[in-house]
Amino acid sequence: MSHSLASPYLAPAVVAAGGPRTARPLRRIVLVLAVTFAVLVAAGWLVNARAAEPGPFERQLAQWSQVSLAGQRLPGPEASAERVAAFFAALAPGRARELAERYPLVVGNLPGAPVPLRYEANRLAVEDAATAEARRATDDGLSDDGRREARRRTHRLESLLEDGRQILAFDPSGRGRVAEVLGDLTEAERVSLVVPGVDTELLTFERTEGRWAAPAGMARALHDEEEARAPGTRTATIAWAGYEAPRGLTMSAATSGSAEEGARRLLDTVRGLPGDAEVALFCHSYGSVVCGLAADELPRRVTDIAVTGSPGMHAAHAADLGTSARVWAMRAEDDWIEGVPHVSLGPLGHGDDPASPDFGALPLPSDGGGHDGYFLPGSASLRNLALVGNGEPAPGGCAPQADDCGARETCRGTTETGPRG
Repeated sequence: MSHSLASPYLAPAVVAAGGPRTARPLRRIVLVLAVTFAVLVAAGWLVNARAAEPGPFERQLAQWSQVSLAGQRLPGPEASAERVAAFFAALAPGRARELAERYPLVVGNLPGAPVPLRYEANRLAVEDAATAEARRATDDGLSDDGRREARRRTHRLESLLEDGRQILAFDPSGRGRVAEVLGDLTEAERVSLVVPGVDTELLTFERTEGRWAAPAGMARALHDEEEARAPGTRTATIAWAGYEAPRGLTMSAATSGSAEEGARRLLDTVRGLPGDAEVALFCHSYGSVVCGLAADELPRRVTDIAVTGSPGMHAAHAADLGTSARVWAMRAEDDWIEGVPHVSLGPLGHGDDPASPDFGALPLPSDGGGHDGYFLPGSASLRNLALVGNGEPAPGGCAPQADDCGARETCRGTTETGPRG
């Protein structure tokens, strides 16, 4: 992965190159410059961006907000999931489908709307987006790069239209947001939700190369492992690329702006899940920042939060997250994230290391694979994550300070460390 010169993650390498005599002064200079840059960006001094034009979702939402049924306004995204569910329950099926056909982006992204209706609406929205991108791909008014990106987006959208795919949320605006369900969400006894990190967008939602590091691949691997371990349990897994993640290891990855927006969207998603199935969150890399910021407002049905390769959760201790969920942490020995300073300085950094014993998270062993290898099929890392998703670890899990539990050891009867035999 390429590193931006502005990335604070480069600071340790720069400091080390100067030797111990220059380490402290140089580190101080790097941190001061980084904080100054972040503050200037936050204040708008280094950015001269024009307000973005309304995207397809915003345009449909504006139309939706002007519609009334029986003298009442239609519920918008700010409405509670309970109110949205009650609204659709009172509609005739034909009227609900009519709304989905006229406003697919709105209905498809409304937490609380019937899940099958959201799937139907989002299929229509993806079809519309694919048609629009196909036109752009042959638009002589675009640059070669613009047409090339349009072709890539067309290919990705057509992939989402394959038979059997269940798209829970979709917005083509900007870099694109999407969430996909594996399994039967309405009948599930257990729900796992994967929250990915940097570089997450429509084009990277699934990949051929690096498949198991992409949101769709991570969710597929986890879902298959959970089903293999507990074939009698009805499980559903959500690949959730529902926020605008930072691009690469730039300054935005070292600040919480994207994570704050992501936390709000994650809370809306979880609150809008149907039924009362227990939910486990699997938060990878910057996704763990999102989960950390959302933790204190998560509903009690979220029983577990498992973070992998985390740069921090904006908390000094697991207890500070303010959640009733068990908090698990996994980090491979060969994960480069270990070298990232786990600090919080002004707007920079995400706080203490969740994989540190002092943080108080329950440790989950990993058998390596680097930063992008936690969901590799056949790995002990994936099997241990699936145990959490299936609710197999005993309540309370394995305490980090226990004699029989360590970062590379087995928690009695709950997790695995070696290859499948």
